[in-house]
Amino acid sequence: MKEKIYTTKQRGMLVLVLWILSELAAIGGLIMGIANVDEPIGSILLTVCIAWLSLSWLLLLGLRILKPQEALVLTLFGRYVGTIREAGFYFVNPFCSAVNPAATTKLAQSGETTHTPSTGLSLNPNGTINFEMASKKISLKAMTLNNGRQKINDCLGNPVEIGIAVIWRVVDTAKAAFNVDNYKEYLSLQCDSALRNIVRIYPYDVAQNVDTTGDGHADEGSLRGSAEVVANRIKEEIQSKVENAGLEVIEARITYLAYAPEIASVMLQRQQASAIIDARKMIVDGAVGMVEMALERLNEKQLVDLDEERKAAMVSNLLVVLCGNHDAQPVVNSGSLY
Repeated sequence: MKEKIYTTKQRGMLVLVLWILSELAAIGGLIMGIANVDEPIGSILLTVCIAWLSLSWLLLLGLRILKPQEALVLTLFGRYVGTIREAGFYFVNPFCSAVNPAATTKLAQSGETTHTPSTGLSLNPNGTINFEMASKKISLKAMTLNNGRQKINDCLGNPVEIGIAVIWRVVDTAKAAFNVDNYKEYLSLQCDSALRNIVRIYPYDVAQNVDTTGDGHADEGSLRGSAEVVANRIKEEIQSKVENAGLEVIEARITYLAYAPEIASVMLQRQQASAIIDARKMIVDGAVGMVEMALERLNEKQLVDLDEERKAAMVSNLLVVLCGNHDAQPVVNSGSLY
């Protein structure tokens, strides 16, 4: 199904004015017919005016108003006749009907699709009744789908919670109306599927011997460190799925990323342990360098002559002082070193 533009001009105002004038003329003719009902011309005029007043309301069904960034998909007795995409006041075939399979579907901010009755009757929390007719117009504006958080296992099997926001719009109204049953529900489902497919490729954090690009070589790709790359891959995955529905995915962004609650505390301890190990390694490397420098300076200045046993004791004491968690408490030796 390919979109085609409905060839009609913006004659809505002209038809509306002519309809009003014809109604006034029919009312005047009805009065004259009643006044001359005994004459043949009066009976004919009366019959014509009554018939016109009874059927002229059908012309109002052909009046359609479109605002900017809106489209109207028209069918005539089940056959697709075209789409109106330009803003204006139109008059179309009164027997044409508008088609929008997702007219009663709204994409909530949680990502779930909700349906409203086609009559638009809803009960407000304060007890009042809200009446709103479901529009058959298809919006061409850029819209946002904020999918709810999902729990997905990464490539290492760790459960993570992730949420995405997708900015999309309708580019082919014919495909959106006829190729899928409900293009909004279809988009939401494909977003969930694409998100799961891409997240399973990456680890949450950088891991060894993990290939995320598919080139056969390990890389440093991760959900936390390669958010931009992951988002682009999710966007491409969604676009490939919704192309047949006439939708365009403009942008996809990760809005939430964290370990699942059941392993969050364990992973936090793991990160803390890794940070402690890295810090200790840095402290030890610095301490060894300082001890080495101290021994070299003492040897150069020839301030004291130490044998191997005393050097070992000195190195041990310096490492304890430099690598300890607390400040050293000095002990003054008032006796001899030997």
